[in-house]
Amino acid sequence: MSTATGTQTMTFIQAVNDALSIMLEENSNVILMGEDIGKNGGVFRATDGLQERFGEKRVMDTPLSEAGFIGAAIGMAVNGFIPVTEIQFLGFIYPAYEQIMTHASRLRMRTMGHFSVPMVIRAPYGAGVRAPEIHCDSTEALFTHMPGIKVVCPSSPGDAKGLLIAAIEDPDPVLFLEPMRCYRSVREEVPDRKYTIEIGKGKKLIEGCDVTLLTWGAMVPPAIKAAEEMKEKGISCEVIDLRTLYPLDRDIIAESVQKTGRTIIVHEAHGTGGVGNDIMSIINDTSFLYQKAPAERVTGFDAPVPYFGFEDHYLPNARRIVHAIEKVIRF
Repeated sequence: MSTATGTQTMTFIQAVNDALSIMLEENSNVILMGEDIGKNGGVFRATDGLQERFGEKRVMDTPLSEAGFIGAAIGMAVNGFIPVTEIQFLGFIYPAYEQIMTHASRLRMRTMGHFSVPMVIRAPYGAGVRAPEIHCDSTEALFTHMPGIKVVCPSSPGDAKGLLIAAIEDPDPVLFLEPMRCYRSVREEVPDRKYTIEIGKGKKLIEGCDVTLLTWGAMVPPAIKAAEEMKEKGISCEVIDLRTLYPLDRDIIAESVQKTGRTIIVHEAHGTGGVGNDIMSIINDTSFLYQKAPAERVTGFDAPVPYFGFEDHYLPNARRIVHAIEKVIRF
């Protein structure tokens, strides 16, 4: 529904569709590619109606070969197109890992800047939606390890639209992670015009002075819930949505943790090798002497995401976050 202020009430998935529509309309070099994204509108309907509007040459259904269509997209990007590809679930991206890490992320360096790879890889990810094995992985850290590819993860409709447009306009490859639990869980007013949000910049959601909560994606709602519970106990929590996982926003991290002196990092990925470890390094490098307690992490466990009955036990929740907050307060 449009409003007089030039906004529309959108879900996350509607904001993604709107961003794609705007960029397809504006730039004839933007091409959408993926499995079932055309006639069916994608597994989550993120591309619903776009093939009918822009045609099969702009919104292309691909064979069931992630390595194949990601490789093709890299070649198209080098030759002037801006492909926006969809991986149905992040857990399906592994066959394309070699193409992404060997070619997409390295071509600018390999050609000494003569070529770049302006492409976006959209990937729904995360647990909590009762999907089968391989559909719920949160393996973003596999991609933050390689310079040359940016990793973005919005948590709200407004951020999803602005960051996706920014990703499409970026001259280098961007992995655009879309937390499935956020797709239709919330609606908010989103500008109905084109706008961008700078990649690499976090967002302060709640101002606080006692504890910093650093998180992203589907972990933002439980972090906010935990902060609200602690507020009733007289503890003021600052909640920051990092939004970009590579490059991380060092400034917003350092500013907040230096102010509060206590930090909780929340992510649903496995604890070992997770992005939270890089955040800990930033805290150590920039703010060690400001800390009143060791930083705590609340993460998924070092096990594959379990089946339906145990999925909720695997995921971080407000209760676990509250326990971590109380631990750093008591230290």
